[in-house]
Amino acid sequence: MYFDVTVMQKGHKRVELLQADNKVAVIGVAKSKFPGAMIIKAVETSAPLEVVMANFMKNLKKGAKKKIPVPDKISTIRQIAVMTDAGIPINDTLADVSENTDNKDLKEIYAVVVNDINSGRSFTDAMSKFADDFGNVTIAMTDLGERTGNISGAYHKLSDILEDIRDNTAKFKKGIRSPLITLTAMGIAFTILIMVVVPKFKEMFDKFETELPLPTLILLALEKLFNDYGLLFLAGMFIFINTIKYLYKNNPEVKLKIDTLLLHPKFYLINKVIFLSTMHKYTLVFGELVKAGIPVAEALDTAVGMVDNSLIKNKLLTVNANIGRGMSLAEAYGKTGLFENMLLQMIKAGEAGGQLDAMLDKVTEYYNMSFQDIIDNLSTYIEPIMMFFIAGLVLLMALGIFMPMWDLGKAAN
Repeated sequence: MYFDVTVMQKGHKRVELLQADNKVAVIGVAKSKFPGAMIIKAVETSAPLEVVMANFMKNLKKGAKKKIPVPDKISTIRQIAVMTDAGIPINDTLADVSENTDNKDLKEIYAVVVNDINSGRSFTDAMSKFADDFGNVTIAMTDLGERTGNISGAYHKLSDILEDIRDNTAKFKKGIRSPLITLTAMGIAFTILIMVVVPKFKEMFDKFETELPLPTLILLALEKLFNDYGLLFLAGMFIFINTIKYLYKNNPEVKLKIDTLLLHPKFYLINKVIFLSTMHKYTLVFGELVKAGIPVAEALDTAVGMVDNSLIKNKLLTVNANIGRGMSLAEAYGKTGLFENMLLQMIKAGEAGGQLDAMLDKVTEYYNMSFQDIIDNLSTYIEPIMMFFIAGLVLLMALGIFMPMWDLGKAAN
């Protein structure tokens, strides 16, 4: 955080820009930096432009950094589960994993985690530094293992979860591969026609002083855009996309707006994929925590920590507060608007019968089945959109070229 600190020194008042974690800390920094000066006030301000740009470039490089392959992560997590199950201390286990893994990034990460643990930090705190590399699910399951004293069981379950995520990702990529190839080929063909064919017709249209139809005007405008501003347009798109990615990661308000937008009903299919995958992971982790004997209030706090979507996370954060006001878990979940009535009835029955963990397993299974149904039938859901898009491109090209040709004879006369 940055602060404009007003300092009075030797009768002169000036404003200094200082960085600290909070207002109390920045006053201490100012006193040590300007001994004998009077600190009048400190007002939080935005970071200077050079810092913003430096952070932007840092995130750009970080985004370009190659991600750690999921199979490598699963392999090391399985190894940790097996070694801790054999009674080997966690720091010795991680040191051995760091030494034997072939992935350089994982080798460095586990070495840092070992040093942190040897310095007195908990396993969860040490792993939290690498949440971007491992994901919030790993942090939540690490916390579960520490709370229950069963790292082995938690990490065996974690490896199963990561394998499910890997398989679902592979299914998703396979489902959209054919539509993407088709759309890419269509887009390339359309671009070539715009840049090569349309200019030939443009020369012919210019010879006749006649009013051109709207599709033709659109094609001519696209031709001018591609030929005159193509590279500038691509550069602008690159900057825009990376700016949005930077703001999404670093600005909570922007992240909330984008997450809310992605869950809007107008975002066909995307909203369901995000919602179902998020709720499946949340209920899975929460159920495992409850099953392990963790109090519901603590389990809720831990489980909500692995939710990435800000809108869903904000709604789930209200659950614990409502339980503190005397509501049951089912009632608190009902207030969020995230759970169907059938699922709320199942949770309510689980609470009443002392079988909450069993009912949470069924809720998790329901979300998983719904998510798998979308992934397995992805091509079927995408095909209508793809056909509509292709038909639109073909119709625009056909009308744009042939409509004015129908009037050429009239124009020649």
